[in-house]
Amino acid sequence: MSNSRAAIRYAKAILDLAVDNKATDAIEKDMRSIIATVSDSAELREMLASPVIKGSDKKQVLLEVFKGSHAISEGLISMLIDNKRVSLLNEVAEKYIILNEQLKGEGVAFVTTAVALTADMEKKILKKVESMTGNKVVLENKIDESIVGGFILRVGDLQYDASIANKLSNLKREFATSL
Repeated sequence: MSNSRAAIRYAKAILDLAVDNKATDAIEKDMRSIIATVSDSAELREMLASPVIKGSDKKQVLLEVFKGSHAISEGLISMLIDNKRVSLLNEVAEKYIILNEQLKGEGVAFVTTAVALTADMEKKILKKVESMTGNKVVLENKIDESIVGGFILRVGDLQYDASIANKLSNLKREFATSL
């Protein structure tokens, strides 16, 4: 939980800096790029989590991967590495997007599925989330085959996990406690 609070603090600081520099949309574009790149690359996730790889090497790789990003985004990467919090990069990016959308009066719903959503399913999810939150919502679909099926919906701080992997895990836990 403390990692989430730290990610929120970093995201708020970056948002304040972006507002002061009138660069909220450019930073949001960078944050979306970070989320997409990190979620698409298992090697990058492993590198970020590895305690063996030196911070200077991580910084060099990340700055090369996200070359052309806004100076504030590059500063965030450097700051996270210097503070030994680079593992929070993806979470900070997600929190930034949420905070920026709230600032604009919109919301972001993150939907993780095993396969890409169809346009029809996307419309249904958007309609349901907008009726639940009362806000205009933007849908971000992440694909994670490890959830097997179903979906994980996250809107702000709320999360609904209807994935097959979660149900199997719960079933396994029930069997383990009943033996």
